[in-house]
Amino acid sequence: MTTKTQAAKVATALVNGAELTAKQISSRYGVKNVRAVISKLRSEGLSIYLNKRVSSFDGETYSKYMIGTPTRAVVAAGYKALRSA
Repeated sequence: MTTKTQAAKVATALVNGAELTAKQISSRYGVKNVRAVISKLRSEGLSIYLNKRVSSFDGETYSKYMIGTPTRAVVAAGYKALRSA
């Protein structure tokens, strides 16, 4: 039986198009430190963005993590950092 790590479960959900709040990641996948998991996934090459939204129900602002496509500027900055390292 193969078991997936919490980070792998979160990565799978995000890659499949899920947009998740930190609270959802904690409750669904048992992650205690969401920022650490997201940072680990980013260091593995996933383009994870945190987008602010406003609830149409009560007007509260909340943030959701999602996979996105990096801009050309971000990719260029990455290559520049690799060249100078």
